[in-house]
Amino acid sequence: MVREQFVMGDRGAKRGIALGTRTLAGLQEQATRYSRGLRRLLARKPLGAMGLALVAIWIVSGVFAPLVTLGHEPYAQDYTVALRVPSVTNWLGTDQFGRDLYARIIYGSRISLLIAFTAVGIGGTAGLMSGIVSGYLGGWVDSLLMRVVDVLLAFPGLLLILALVAVLGSGVDKIVIALTVLSTPRTMRIIRGQVLSIKQSLYIESARAEGASSSRNMLHHILPNVMATFLVLATSLLGGFILTEATLSFLGLGVPPPEPSWGRMLSGGAQAYAQTAPWLVIFPGAAITSLVLGFNLFGDALRDLWDPRLRGGVAD
Repeated sequence: MVREQFVMGDRGAKRGIALGTRTLAGLQEQATRYSRGLRRLLARKPLGAMGLALVAIWIVSGVFAPLVTLGHEPYAQDYTVALRVPSVTNWLGTDQFGRDLYARIIYGSRISLLIAFTAVGIGGTAGLMSGIVSGYLGGWVDSLLMRVVDVLLAFPGLLLILALVAVLGSGVDKIVIALTVLSTPRTMRIIRGQVLSIKQSLYIESARAEGASSSRNMLHHILPNVMATFLVLATSLLGGFILTEATLSFLGLGVPPPEPSWGRMLSGGAQAYAQTAPWLVIFPGAAITSLVLGFNLFGDALRDLWDPRLRGGVAD
């Protein structure tokens, strides 16, 4: 009896090791394929490469803002140089309070990127995992989660965010919560659709036949195969959230003053002095446009890379 149990245990261990080895090899092969395809895409898709470069420039500028601004402070006021035109001293001019516009735009990128990446990181991850669970398990779990998603998606996105911000109040953390609530159901529905297709694949059935648990199938087989879709979706959400945060700040519901928010730079004084000091509108607007455009171009490039209906011969 003991010998039989030992033999059965040894076979189970060997089967588990073999399955783990195949899974690891599959993940390594997939990572290699994606990296090779990304290099080809950046070489063949100059717009995608330009989008990635724009995003990288803003990320680096935000992280190293004290160095990039060359000592200029975004909060320092000097009324003697108010509304100064762009010059060698103030590259992008100053606002009505004499604050350096270049420094405020660079520091403003920190806020926009922090809000966007945090909201997508929390809400996107929650939607990713919930979509996998919903699509793979099905049954009452899927029905319950999808009804919650239907309720949240029944509201227009901007209206839902305005309602949440009105209830929670203004501030970076409040905006992150509102955007997280918006991103979770959208991500969940798209990922669920992918999972419903993937779980019918032969390798999933094979893993089930070999005794793999549901959690193992979801983490080791389903998750790696929906990551491409998730990354493309994440880039789209990042660009959208940058624009949404700017919209909320423009309406006075976003980041409170004196924080250098891009959207707030376009309201108030910028509107009052738009004709006499057009740089107050042009440069913050250009910053928003360039970052959103960068995310969108890079997202389109990733879609061309990983969508078999669109990629053609770009990547294997």
